[in-house]
Amino acid sequence: MAVRTDTIHVSGIRCERCVNRLAVALRRHDGLESARANLLGEVTLSWDDERTDRDALVSALAGAGFRPLERAP
Repeated sequence: MAVRTDTIHVSGIRCERCVNRLAVALRRHDGLESARANLLGEVTLSWDDERTDRDALVSALAGAGFRPLERAP
């Protein structure tokens, strides 16, 4: 198992209900090891790279209304 971790900045996290909505969106995602979010819009994800990838997780977030923000250069 190859676990990868990345922090993604997303829009749409404004309150604890938003954090809970994000948790529900990712709850049963195959390969997700952990997810942590804060009210600054930072979502830290750890996943099994053999079972899922960053793009699939970002798509799940987007499907729940959380849009990833561009990374600073």
